[in-house]
Amino acid sequence: MATLASLADHPMVKERYPALADALRGSASPQIRNLATLGGNLLQRPRCWYFRSQAFHCLRKGGGHCFAIAGENQYHAIFNNMPCAIVHSSTAATVLVALGATIELTNARGATRQLLLEDFFVPPERDLQRENDLQPQEILTAIDLPKLPPSLRMTHLRQGEKDSFDWPLADVAVVLNLGADSICRRVAIVLGAAAPVPHRAKAAEAVLMGRRIDEEAAREAARAALDGATPLTKNAYKLPLFETLVRRAILQAAAPETAAKLH
Repeated sequence: MATLASLADHPMVKERYPALADALRGSASPQIRNLATLGGNLLQRPRCWYFRSQAFHCLRKGGGHCFAIAGENQYHAIFNNMPCAIVHSSTAATVLVALGATIELTNARGATRQLLLEDFFVPPERDLQRENDLQPQEILTAIDLPKLPPSLRMTHLRQGEKDSFDWPLADVAVVLNLGADSICRRVAIVLGAAAPVPHRAKAAEAVLMGRRIDEEAAREAARAALDGATPLTKNAYKLPLFETLVRRAILQAAAPETAAKLH
């Protein structure tokens, strides 16, 4: 029930999980952030206009057709977009998945279960009518973030059509753990507004593991982040957009002091 605004401004969140604070601070408008909860943000339904419109009986509503596949799909998924091309609605989820967050679910009898947030989200190929694994008579009661080592670095970048209260066209979270020798020991790269669930760019992560992070490595990983992309008729612009954001996010996480020099 914590609001987006209270978490974005919380001293502990800003100090220990700055990428999450950035993502929350850039979500919605100030009025909405002061009312919307993090739990509600994670559980919101898809914002696809065909799903939201009464005029279209789409697959997610039990119909026989995804109207976005050949329709107005400029804001839709570029990964795993068959049979349903929605993108995941939560910007916060992009960072939380990258951080390895877990959640607690409690049912009407008071029994609880925990699972990785990454495993909580349900892709369309698994179930067309559900976005998550919330069961009947369950509510989301906690979101737990792991204790992170001091060497861990993180960045969240987003791009929208305008700077304020806009859904992102693309957002990227990068979490890096660099050894004393500046070699990448742990990495998570997650893309938001790219797929029906937060999209883990595992090919890009594999490029960075065991390497020193420099411009060449970041560019190679950014290209690998697009492996498997299947853009639709009107959203291929997301490919160079994501490639740029991934490259910048990697370099910014690896060397925050160079962030102002990125182009």
